Amino acid sequence: MAADDLIRKLKAALGDAGVLTGKDAEEKAVGGWSNLGIPVAVLRPASTQEVSAALKLCHAAGEPVVPWGGKTGLVEGGEADGHIALSLERMNRIEEIDTLGGTITVEAGCVLQTVCEAAEEKGLIFPLDLGARGSATIGGNISTNAGGNRVIRYGMTRDMVLGLEAVLADGTVVTSMNKLIKNNAGYDLKQMFIGSEGTLGVVTRAVLRVWPKPKSQDTGFVAVESFEQLPKFLRHMERALGGTLSAFEVMWEDFYKLVTSEPAKGRPVIAHGHPYYVLVESMGGDQEADSARFEAAMMEALEAGEISDAVIAKSQAERDAMWALRDDVAQVVNTYPMFTFDVSLKIADMESYIAEVKQGLTAKWPESSLMVFGHLGDGNLHVIPGRFPDAEQETRRGVEAIVYGALRGRQGSVSAEHGIGLEKRPYLGWSRSDEEVALMQLLKRTLDPKNILNPGKVLEPQTQARAAE
Repeated sequence: MAADDLIRKLKAALGDAGVLTGKDAEEKAVGGWSNLGIPVAVLRPASTQEVSAALKLCHAAGEPVVPWGGKTGLVEGGEADGHIALSLERMNRIEEIDTLGGTITVEAGCVLQTVCEAAEEKGLIFPLDLGARGSATIGGNISTNAGGNRVIRYGMTRDMVLGLEAVLADGTVVTSMNKLIKNNAGYDLKQMFIGSEGTLGVVTRAVLRVWPKPKSQDTGFVAVESFEQLPKFLRHMERALGGTLSAFEVMWEDFYKLVTSEPAKGRPVIAHGHPYYVLVESMGGDQEADSARFEAAMMEALEAGEISDAVIAKSQAERDAMWALRDDVAQVVNTYPMFTFDVSLKIADMESYIAEVKQGLTAKWPESSLMVFGHLGDGNLHVIPGRFPDAEQETRRGVEAIVYGALRGRQGSVSAEHGIGLEKRPYLGWSRSDEEVALMQLLKRTLDPKNILNPGKVLEPQTQARAAE
């Protein structure tokens, strides 16, 4: 537990508003999606300099610090029970929008939706889009290399970050606020912090890429009768739309039924009874011409037998209703004991993978169910098994063995876009080689020799323990 002397020093450095303890700290730890534990204190620095001062004090005391973003993670990467949590919620400024250079400079505590709206006001788009857009922060997005709905066109978060500023475990500030798309002057140091889940440094500021806001948006919802038709339809739309395809979201039938039946608020866009449903979207530069091309592409797919039914949104309200179905993950979470998984694998392996997982679950739990949806265009599936007798650790481990075990022979990843945290730590070696994990350990020991930054996350604790020797 943090010593009283350390807390006093932290309050002197950050001010009373910058350090929460007791019930205030416990209340701040409430999160809707993941276990955060009960921290002994929550630090709320207001600047990079204050982050540096806080980490310097904690490093000297050997006190662990767990960075927090919007607290919407799903793999217990922000669990801070008995430790000090570091929230960047007060560091939420948008510093600059460069319309000519195509960049937006922000503090890490800035909420994703705020960044998107600020860009739109300038006729720009910051394309990162995910269900937690209203609470997830840029720092959290960077630390987990968030993906979302538009990866197929714009890439992961790391593809949108030009530069960043980070504070190391000992308080050293590394400022690399690069605004250049091309910069091969030595190692690209920002990549060490993107996706490292706060274990190598705390990101405090970032330079993000923005693009001119598209002038057109076309959204369609289709039914597909077999899995083999899904990639055919995907590649057809990519070719026919000439690079404007921005989303290709697939829902398996069970998931679609759940989010379009009471008590869910959504209603069917296309009738039930099809094995797969796809939400497809294009963003371009000429609404009239792009809409005509979108409709023609859908008609061609229908005539070729790649899809069996299709509806094209004719208004923003219809578009929003389609996306609301895809985003209604809470409908699954609130229905019955279940576990969420975020995996990645080759499209060609998906059908056999899901069949193997379903068979394994049914053999052990005959009453179990399996909901599947995801960003098929970039190889990412969200797999949600449910209807288990309980949600205890033993049950979870049994489910994990089936879900992750089916990935190993297919060279898939146990984490597509949510990170490793605590939840997936035992399975890191199932998707990374021994040599890769060893290099991760070396980076951790080098940048955080006392193992105070988000300890126990990503890498096994016995490995990290050697860092302090």
